[in-house]
Amino acid sequence: MGVDKLLRLLLLVYVVRILGATEYGKFSFASAFVSLFVIFPDLGLRPIVVREFAGGADKEEFGSIVSLKILLGIGTLALVTLGSFFITPDPNIQKIILILAISSIISSFTVIFYTFFQAFRRMEYWAWTDIIQGILMVVIGFLVIFNFPSIENLSYGYLAVSLLVLLFALLIFYLKFFPLKIHWRRAIWRKFLAMSWPVALVGISATLYSYIDSVMMGYLGMLEETGWYNAAIRISAVAILPAVFLSRSFLPVLSKFFKESGDKLQKAWNSQVGMVMLVALPLMVGGIVLAPQIIGFFYPPDFAPSILVFQILIVTTGIASMCTPFYDVMIASNQQKRIFWVTFSGATVNIILNLILIPRYSLYGAATATLITYFSNFLIYIIFIMKSTPIRPLQTRFLFTFILAAVSSSLMYMAIREPILYNLNVFLSVFLGGLVYILAVLGLMIISKKLKIYELNW
Repeated sequence: MGVDKLLRLLLLVYVVRILGATEYGKFSFASAFVSLFVIFPDLGLRPIVVREFAGGADKEEFGSIVSLKILLGIGTLALVTLGSFFITPDPNIQKIILILAISSIISSFTVIFYTFFQAFRRMEYWAWTDIIQGILMVVIGFLVIFNFPSIENLSYGYLAVSLLVLLFALLIFYLKFFPLKIHWRRAIWRKFLAMSWPVALVGISATLYSYIDSVMMGYLGMLEETGWYNAAIRISAVAILPAVFLSRSFLPVLSKFFKESGDKLQKAWNSQVGMVMLVALPLMVGGIVLAPQIIGFFYPPDFAPSILVFQILIVTTGIASMCTPFYDVMIASNQQKRIFWVTFSGATVNIILNLILIPRYSLYGAATATLITYFSNFLIYIIFIMKSTPIRPLQTRFLFTFILAAVSSSLMYMAIREPILYNLNVFLSVFLGGLVYILAVLGLMIISKKLKIYELNW
């Protein structure tokens, strides 16, 4: 997922430069509409599969999960196809929606194999598949965009990549685990769906406030604004990757420790939330300061409206990163229903805010609605985790880590604001800012230990 996202970002730069904001806005609108349905081929199975197989579930059950995915995929395709006729009268966008829907459903099958790899802590297979996907996307994407530049042909490129990556994942599964045998066992379907439906509702709610803004803008004819908005989203989304990687590593561990020891669970969660916090705060601060350079480096001058959007969204990404440890421990603690109420309330707030803010403030209203949504979710997560899990989040360690990250981020802010660093190549500014931050963190930890204020042990 990490390599793939970075390489997709590289491709996006050229897509935007060659096709322009309006055409990219059409593609983003179609992609966002398809993404509203992306939860249906999965129905919350992904984290449940990780938890159950990490906890020792029978491997033979995996074949029934695949058969369930087949049925869900067929139903989703029919739903998206029908919905496309209501969301837009443009036959070209309708066609792109259909192509992207097929690609998305195929990718959902690849993800279920990723999930199996994660459950058995064989993340190297996930990494290799991710790398292959990124390489294929760049090769095929650039071939299309330079030789056959159109959003329709780009959609066919996405479809080709999803098919090839699925074949690669199937090959790894066959060679490293066991030959896949598809079973049609309704009892297994009922077993997993009984556990996953609250997560599915969570996914539906989260999907709504992740994509409904782009769909609303596209539906209202704000296609150029949709292009500017999604250009900022694609860069800010990269910033959540560290939290995603940590989540993949910690979820199986948290699931294991929940069954074994409350003390081990607390220590593992403390490590996860501390690491996420130390990464999220500097990303937020650095992103706000360097937003003009970042947007200016990746996109042409007419994408200047994306700068403020990016500044809002990078703060949103930092808050979303902080939500991941709370989500993970609630999944590990079998609190899917409470997670649903968090995301459902967030989706409700987000839709209301988008209806109010988008007609008046366009893309800036959409970004603000998303920020408010994630911040409210974070506060609710803190309350729920204290009430429904063994975790105690508001500890000295939590406060110390926040102060450490905040002070170090402030020092980084002062450094990269200086013209000598600010006016460098954006990647060099990011590197030097990151170096200042790391040195500040290490220095403050040493001082704290020497003065016997607090010692942070991982």
